[in-house]
Amino acid sequence: MQNWYNIFPKNKSLSIYVWIIFSLLPFYFIFKSTMLWEIVFGFVMIILFFVAYRLSFLSNGWFLYVCVSIMICISVGMSLFYGYVYFSLFLAFYIGNVQHKGGFITLYIIHVVTTITAASLSVLTQRELFFSQWPFIGVTILGVVLLPINTYNRIKRQKLEVQLNDAKEKISQLMVYEERQRIARDLHDTLGQKLTLIGLKSDLASRLIHKDINGAKNEITDINQTARTALKEVRDMLADMRGAKLDEELKHVQQLLKAANIDVSIHGKTNLRNTPALVEDVMSMCLKEAVTNIVKHSGAKSCIIEINETIDHFRLKIEDDGVGFSDESEQTNGHGLKGMAERLEFVNGQVNITNKNGTTIDITIPNVMTMVKQGEER
Repeated sequence: MQNWYNIFPKNKSLSIYVWIIFSLLPFYFIFKSTMLWEIVFGFVMIILFFVAYRLSFLSNGWFLYVCVSIMICISVGMSLFYGYVYFSLFLAFYIGNVQHKGGFITLYIIHVVTTITAASLSVLTQRELFFSQWPFIGVTILGVVLLPINTYNRIKRQKLEVQLNDAKEKISQLMVYEERQRIARDLHDTLGQKLTLIGLKSDLASRLIHKDINGAKNEITDINQTARTALKEVRDMLADMRGAKLDEELKHVQQLLKAANIDVSIHGKTNLRNTPALVEDVMSMCLKEAVTNIVKHSGAKSCIIEINETIDHFRLKIEDDGVGFSDESEQTNGHGLKGMAERLEFVNGQVNITNKNGTTIDITIPNVMTMVKQGEER
């Protein structure tokens, strides 16, 4: 059902001004009568129709059908006594809003039959008036036949579209939840057993170190080997996870900056070879967030992006010549920078922001994998 405040039916095919005309027309028809009682009677019926029409939007169940029945009777009466058949259009649109299938079919059939019957009988009661407006009456009858079906199907389709969007959203949430569960299972299967083993062997080694030096050395060797195996499995798992690639993200931000009429210059190697997937994903997200801030808030004319990969760290530097930040709190928490810091914290990264002749965001992430390899070689 429509909301209670929608006095006029919502439909793109008919303007609200047309409905206002339909609302004023019955007064024109009743004032054509010469007798006072006919004018009073017609005026009362018009007011009663719109009261019932308004109440029908507030009603449910049996009272709704009572209101519609009253409106049908008034529509028939206005057709027979005054030659005004256009109340049937109000009913046609309203009946289409009744989404209970049985109720819709019942009201639709009753309305079509009573409208055609009343229009036919008005030839006898209002012969001259009928023939003066017969093309409009024909269009009205056609609307009474077609409009309820069109309105009913349109509302039903809208509800199905809403349900479909809700279902898609729930599916997306379930997919995210399932992916988190999968990652949690993989981490548990990959690390859980080996970390437990490392903990047990560490306790054993601490007890043997003063009693059996050779035994303690053997346990420490096993701990070292188990840690390497676990690290390799984590690397393989991260390699299988599809994250955002930095070179792909650079292409996207270039397009974004050019679309915003900001000159962009990129320095360094864009194709990182020894970067873990997780680190590259974090760097890509930080780059995306920084460039989005430049486009939305900086008013910059140029942007420089530098990428460096060394043995010790990965570095991403984004400079612009925009207006910078207005205060320190905005620099710390504003425009998604807090989320950027949280992402970097996950990979032990740091972000340094300077606000001079524009803004410079300097991101540094330690190259943990290279450090581990060096430790293995030793």
